[in-house]
Amino acid sequence: MSLAGKRILVTAGPTREAIDPVRYISNHSSGKMGYALARAAREAGAEVHLITGPTTLTVPGGVKASSITTTAELARAVTECFGWCDGLIMAAAPADFRPLHDARTKIKRGTDALGLELEPTQDILKGLTKERRQGQVVVGFALETDNAEKNARRKLREKGLDMIVLNVPGEDSGFDTETNRVSLIRPRRKSVVLPVLHKDEVARRIIEQMAQMF
Repeated sequence: MSLAGKRILVTAGPTREAIDPVRYISNHSSGKMGYALARAAREAGAEVHLITGPTTLTVPGGVKASSITTTAELARAVTECFGWCDGLIMAAAPADFRPLHDARTKIKRGTDALGLELEPTQDILKGLTKERRQGQVVVGFALETDNAEKNARRKLREKGLDMIVLNVPGEDSGFDTETNRVSLIRPRRKSVVLPVLHKDEVARRIIEQMAQMF
């Protein structure tokens, strides 16, 4: 397994969408899977750029990192770096929705119910894969709670991905765990179902698959 001479762009962690200056919409992503992928790609010989949402993790040695907060910032950063890379691993967990309007001052608690109107955030991968050059490899992630493989394969097709990593959350997998249980799904191939493994080992398996695609 070698990525020597390759430039790999990895995204990690959550995004945050402001409700007001002190509150936001986000998710439970810790960034551990994305950071493990950045480390594994670097160990495989690649030049690695990590774009990370808010986490408490330490950037792996030898990896260049950029920080973002919102999904729009993530989209801009990935778009700017996409032409540089030979492969993209989109392991970040961007928020799917953002408030239609964010308050400029803290919303005070009252006796009435508070309504929050949401709008979808940008589908980053779907736009990028339409613009990629020949030979670029793009890997996405899908966290599904029902009809998992069917939904993951639909995303694989719709987003034009070379591989999608299916993650079904549980006690030993998903957000903020040290281990993960994933399936590696590529077009027109049988899924590779991995047992519960430490995220570092999951990352190495993903990098092995990616290295075969170049």
